[in-house]
Amino acid sequence: MKVSSWKSATLTLSGMLGLAIFLSATAMPPQTQTAPVAGQEIVLGLDPARTKIHWTVDSSVHTVHGTFALKNGAVHFDPDSGKAGGEIVVFATSGDSGNSSRDEKMHKEVLESAKYPDVVFHPTQVEGKVARTGNSDVKLRGTFVIHGAEHELIVPVQAELVAEQWKGTAKFEVPFIKWGLKDPSNWLLKVKPIVQVEVEMAGTSKAGN
Repeated sequence: MKVSSWKSATLTLSGMLGLAIFLSATAMPPQTQTAPVAGQEIVLGLDPARTKIHWTVDSSVHTVHGTFALKNGAVHFDPDSGKAGGEIVVFATSGDSGNSSRDEKMHKEVLESAKYPDVVFHPTQVEGKVARTGNSDVKLRGTFVIHGAEHELIVPVQAELVAEQWKGTAKFEVPFIKWGLKDPSNWLLKVKPIVQVEVEMAGTSKAGN
């Protein structure tokens, strides 16, 4: 009887232990994903405090350097198909070349920034493969809205994604006179019809829906 009782108690204890392990395993919450998986969109947010927009334009006298400030921005895209969306908005009113009289003319006569206060880029397609971690060289195709008119634009972008952060650079040209903005040239000063733009970007990176 003692042996039988001992075996019975042992079996009962083993069964209870097995049940406890099973219940604890099934009760464990699923692990949170820290990186996007295949098929998920990637969302890149632009931080205005860490994004710098520089521009230059040549003239017959000198080269003018200036800046603009980012209002807000986010780009989302499917890393498999490259289909993209979102928008990047820049304060047109923030244009600054360091010369008050020149800037007054730029805002009043060229940009008409009181009437058109924002410059907007709407991305539609990423051309090239974006690495989920590390460096990528791609082209971002989309619509550039300036002075109330839309223009197709392809922007070469170098980007680096690390964990939940990203940074990148973009360089492109704005043929502002061809796009209908006023030529600021006069009999003494001849301004080149193209503005060179370079953007230093940084912000957050996360998986979308």
